Amino acid sequence: MPGCPCSGCGMAGQRLLFFIAVALELLGGAGGSQQALRNRGAAAACRLDNKESESWGALLSGERLDTWICSLLGSLMVGLSGVFPLLVIPLEMGATLRSEAGTRHLKWLLSFALGGLLGNVFLHLLPEAWAYTCSSSLMLPPAGGERQSLQQQQQLGLWVIAGFLTFLALEKMFLDSKEREGANQVSGYLNLLANTIDNFTHGLAVAASFLVSKKIGLLTTMAILLHEIPHEVGDFAILLRAGFDRWSAAKLQLSTALGGLLGACFAICTQSPKGVEETVAWILPFTSGGFLYIALVNVLPDLLEEDDPWDRGDGAVLALRGVTIRRPAPPAIRLGFTL
Repeated sequence: MPGCPCSGCGMAGQRLLFFIAVALELLGGAGGSQQALRNRGAAAACRLDNKESESWGALLSGERLDTWICSLLGSLMVGLSGVFPLLVIPLEMGATLRSEAGTRHLKWLLSFALGGLLGNVFLHLLPEAWAYTCSSSLMLPPAGGERQSLQQQQQLGLWVIAGFLTFLALEKMFLDSKEREGANQVSGYLNLLANTIDNFTHGLAVAASFLVSKKIGLLTTMAILLHEIPHEVGDFAILLRAGFDRWSAAKLQLSTALGGLLGACFAICTQSPKGVEETVAWILPFTSGGFLYIALVNVLPDLLEEDDPWDRGDGAVLALRGVTIRRPAPPAIRLGFTL
């Protein structure tokens, strides 16, 4: 470099210029790559938005509209079965519960309710959950299927215990153990909670069946109605025992229909019976635990206080009648879960 006293200055200056040029080029390339990454991210976001809009569009399309309407109407019909007890329980039942005759009639209804709850658990909910466990394990190799089946069966038992303990905790949370009337009222609300969850599974079954075909959906809805109506009578008796009058009990029973509507909406939004199965796998045993708690802790102790052997015999017969009327769920109901 001219005028520079250092002999190596010219070479050093050229190297410096070379490194500056390389750095500038790298910076420019990095800026370009960052811009390219931004462009790719924006394109991916647009594709995700398009897929989401397409999925919502398919969910609300005309093809799904019939499924929406039929599923919601079927679930609503199942929920409206809660007013059926108004047709079979005498008008004066709510007003005469304090009398001796009214107490005897209520205990008869509670005996029927006890049998209905136990039949619902052991002849409907748990077999349904067991069927799901067996159907899912059959799709695996023998060794892997046996291991998964054992694990799922253990999980089923844990969910039953979880449901039982959850209802125990809820009752202890809202109850002063020294108040008998308060205990009855809390048990009524716990029964409503269990019924809401049960109706959620009914909504899942109805909607999953309508996703397959209208014929299967109608068969499933009618089957659920036929085997659910007797259960509503027992639930009505539990609400009368909790201190509600007939009309208040009927209104509360109708409020549980919301669970069925939510279940139907969930099944349609998953758009696959497989998604329904994964939900049913834990809801059914959890609900079983809740029903067991209501039957064994809230209803059975009142029946054991009866001293008259004839009344005890009548109660045992009605309890057996409640169990037998809760026979295993018809194939149409299981079809809604396992297709």
